[in-house]
Amino acid sequence: MKKTSLLIAVFFLTASIFISCKKEKTENQEKTTTEKHQGPPPNGEHPGGPDGHPPKEHGDRKGPPPGGGNHSPEQTKTLEEIGGYKIGDVATDFNLKNVDGTMFSLSNIKNAKGYIVVFTCNECPFAKMYEDRLIAIHNEYAPKGYSVVTINPNYSGEEGKEGFIAMQERAKEKSFPFVYLADEGQKIFPQYGAVRTPHVFLLDADKKVQYIGTIDDNAKSAEDVKVKFLENAINALEKGEKPSPNFTKAIGCPVKAI
Repeated sequence: MKKTSLLIAVFFLTASIFISCKKEKTENQEKTTTEKHQGPPPNGEHPGGPDGHPPKEHGDRKGPPPGGGNHSPEQTKTLEEIGGYKIGDVATDFNLKNVDGTMFSLSNIKNAKGYIVVFTCNECPFAKMYEDRLIAIHNEYAPKGYSVVTINPNYSGEEGKEGFIAMQERAKEKSFPFVYLADEGQKIFPQYGAVRTPHVFLLDADKKVQYIGTIDDNAKSAEDVKVKFLENAINALEKGEKPSPNFTKAIGCPVKAI
């Protein structure tokens, strides 16, 4: 009788353990299924990382960094690859419409000792960063015979952000002391080889290209500029010398093909 009671007790204990284990396994399966269907928690991150996988080191990252692309604003092609003017080439004059409605050519500037031709536009952040500096350069050097001549290579007709009306508004807003010309049909910027906004071409009195490139070495901060490439080139011409360097890589937004 005692043996029978002991066997019955062992049977019920084994059955209880089996049922408990099965219940725990079922609960775990249900929890896993629920987590899969619910997606990430409210803060948008799984414990392992934003995509549900274990977090990776920065060195394993593929593609552009978070918050934007990795496109450099620096000119990438050489002058030979661009196919425009090179140092020493004579620039052809043009006849383009200014924001005041008149037609303008380099020959309109009398007694010029040089020409500061700058391809720029309305919307590019780099172009905007340099507007005040171009105004200052024109005000200082135009009386010495070196006027700033700006051309919009992204000109898009009358309307639009780069259209003639917007150009007029920008010139009025900033009180440009220099001409702001529309490259209608985008015929002029390829001749020069302008690929960025802004892109500078300094010509001497004979319209020979003496400097090509950027204005200075710090687009973001005029106060932190250490090398004023354009002004150094102008001062070299004033002394009858050749600019050195006579070429730098332009920094800015790519010119847009319309």
